[in-house]
Amino acid sequence: MRIGLAALSILAVMSCSPTAQESPSFPPLDATLSGQEARLLFGAAQGPDGGQSAVIGGYSRGCLAGAARLPETGPTWAAMRLSRNRNWGHPELVDFVQDFSAKVAEQTPWRGLYVGDLTQPRGGPMLSGHVSHQSGLDADIWMLPPTRFDLSAAERESLSSISTRSAGGARVGENWTPTHMEVMRLAASDPRVARIFVFTGAKVWMCDNATGDREWLRKIRPAVGHHFHFHVRLHCPPGSRDCEAQDAPPPGDGCDEARARAEAILNPPPPDPNYVPPPPRPPMTLADLPRQCAALLGDL
Repeated sequence: MRIGLAALSILAVMSCSPTAQESPSFPPLDATLSGQEARLLFGAAQGPDGGQSAVIGGYSRGCLAGAARLPETGPTWAAMRLSRNRNWGHPELVDFVQDFSAKVAEQTPWRGLYVGDLTQPRGGPMLSGHVSHQSGLDADIWMLPPTRFDLSAAERESLSSISTRSAGGARVGENWTPTHMEVMRLAASDPRVARIFVFTGAKVWMCDNATGDREWLRKIRPAVGHHFHFHVRLHCPPGSRDCEAQDAPPPGDGCDEARARAEAILNPPPPDPNYVPPPPRPPMTLADLPRQCAALLGDL
C-alpha cells in the first residue's frame, strides 16, 4: 500500500521543534487520507521511519517514531510470531525486555523469556489482535517457560504458549506455578514498569501467596484474557513530551478488588433484560490519532 504525496504536506512540522512558548501548528490533513483506517496505514509499514525515537500519544491512541527492533534471539529471550513484524518498540522497551529476561534467567528457574507482541515498526493501530500496543511501550510475555532460544522461523510460528487459568479466569489452572509469580514480581519491581495485566485468578493467587514486601502487587491489574501471556506496560520515558501517560493505579494492593472480580466470574449476576449493548466502535482513522502520527507515513 502506498500513501503517496498526500501525507508529505505535513512532514515539515516534524523537521523543527516548537519552543516551550510555542504551540505546534499543523496544516489541514488531506481529507482522503484522514478518513482512511489507521490500522491499514500503519500495518503497511515494514520498517521504522528512521527519525529520532519518540512516543506520540497514548497506549491505545498513538504511534512511535524512531522505533528500535528487538533482535529475534538473544542469550535469554526469543521473539515469537515473527511474521507479524511486531518485535519493535521504543528503545526503552527493547532495553527493558533484554534486562528483564536476563534477571529472570538469573533469579528464577526459567532460562529467560519467550516474547510475544511489542508493537509495529511505527506503532499505531494493528491489523488485528490489540487495541493497545500503539506507542511502543507495551510487551506481551508468554506464560510458557522457554526451553531453548535457537528456534527456527517455522517453530516461532507453530509453538504455542500455555493457558494458566481455570474457572473462566477466576482461578489459576494446573499450568500455573509459583515461578509465574516470581517472574511477574521481577517485572513489577522495575521502576520503568507502570502496570502488568493478567487474568483475575492470577492476581488473586498472588494476593494469597505473596510474602514480604507487597508493594509490587499494586501494579498487577486484573484484565480479561491474559492467561496465555501477561502484558507489561512501561511509563512514558523521560523527556517524552508527546507521550500520554496513564493515571497511576489506585492506592493499595488491589487484592479486594481482584477477589470481588473473581467472585463475579464464579457467580455472575442475572442478565438485565433491559440492557442494550452499545453500538460497535467505528474503525479508528488517521484523523483520530495525534497529528504527528501522519508525518510518520510520508514514505509509504
